[in-house]
Amino acid sequence: MIEVFKTNVKDRDHANMLVDQIHKVFEDYNANFDLEDCDRILRVRCTTGSVQPSLLINLLEGHGFSAEVLP
Repeated sequence: MIEVFKTNVKDRDHANMLVDQIHKVFEDYNANFDLEDCDRILRVRCTTGSVQPSLLINLLEGHGFSAEVLP
């Protein structure tokens, strides 16, 4: 399953750090950012089930960023 999030991440270094954190905390997730998109998209795919949006949002908020699920 794939979830897509709108974020306020602007910097590639921050995006790389967050992807590293996501992969460390959620071993089943593959994540990447599209910072060229106006919504600064974070895409997350779970290889074994469903993505838990609230946990990802909390992780980003813990690092000072915001995220919301896009419909």
